[in-house]
Amino acid sequence: MEQDNDTQVTEFLLLGFAGQHKSWRVLFTGLLMIYVATLVGNAGLILLIKTDSSLHTPMYFFLQNLAFVDLSYATAITPKMLHNLMSAKNSISFFGCMVQLLVYGAFVTSDCYILAAMAVDRYVAICNPLRYGTVMSQRVCSQLLTGSYFMGFLNASVNTSFTFSLNFCKSNKINHFFCDGPPILALSCSSIYVNIMLLTVSVGFNLTFTVSVVIFSYMFILSAILKISSAAGRKKAFSTCASHLTAVTIFYGTLSYMYLHHRTIESQEQEKMASIFYGVVIPMLNPIIYSLRNQDVREALKGVGKKCP
Repeated sequence: MEQDNDTQVTEFLLLGFAGQHKSWRVLFTGLLMIYVATLVGNAGLILLIKTDSSLHTPMYFFLQNLAFVDLSYATAITPKMLHNLMSAKNSISFFGCMVQLLVYGAFVTSDCYILAAMAVDRYVAICNPLRYGTVMSQRVCSQLLTGSYFMGFLNASVNTSFTFSLNFCKSNKINHFFCDGPPILALSCSSIYVNIMLLTVSVGFNLTFTVSVVIFSYMFILSAILKISSAAGRKKAFSTCASHLTAVTIFYGTLSYMYLHHRTIESQEQEKMASIFYGVVIPMLNPIIYSLRNQDVREALKGVGKKCP
């Protein structure tokens, strides 16, 4: 439905993928299986860390919150996407779209900062092991986590409020499967120069700052590992970082492609696929990565298995 110039949009239509209605059963089944795995994996990881006293350390404190954030932003978009695949009218209300953008943006940004905080935790653990308990105290960890959530909700609140203060009269058809910033801005008949600048600066700052923290942390970590004389010692030190480094590479790589590359009409479908990957698949992968590549988590899982009849 095209909107007249004097008509205010009250709902949006999510176009999703080209030709999705021809293969909606396959898409629905695949996305449902991924989402169920996301729910089970992240909720299970949160419960495991909460109940196993051996995992009550700063590293797993951050991992527990990473699982919560992953679960939250996947839930912000996936259930609505599944509903729309079964619906003839893929609509979302104006308010619902605003809430989805706010929640999704807040938790994705928080994810960036929590991953950076985890890099700092690994830096202290490997480069200053004797001071680890003092430096990464409960108070410091709480402050880092609070700062992560604050930056996430600040970034999302500002961008969401600026986006939905615009007039939408060109169309109500969002060329995406959820309410994301750029596709929504494309529908506005107001000037979006300020919005584009704000989005570019906020995404650029958050990515640059958090990636810089990760890179510098791992530069010092690598330097410290190379100074370890024994091969077994180097392997053990690196193994404590392997799962985090894998998660960081996948998450930041996909997010950087999504928001910092030059957009063209031809790239829109690839952007949607990238969005599916970091919005739906990555939250499912993180529990798997930390379970398979982390000795402490594997041992805790074995302990749970032995307790089960």
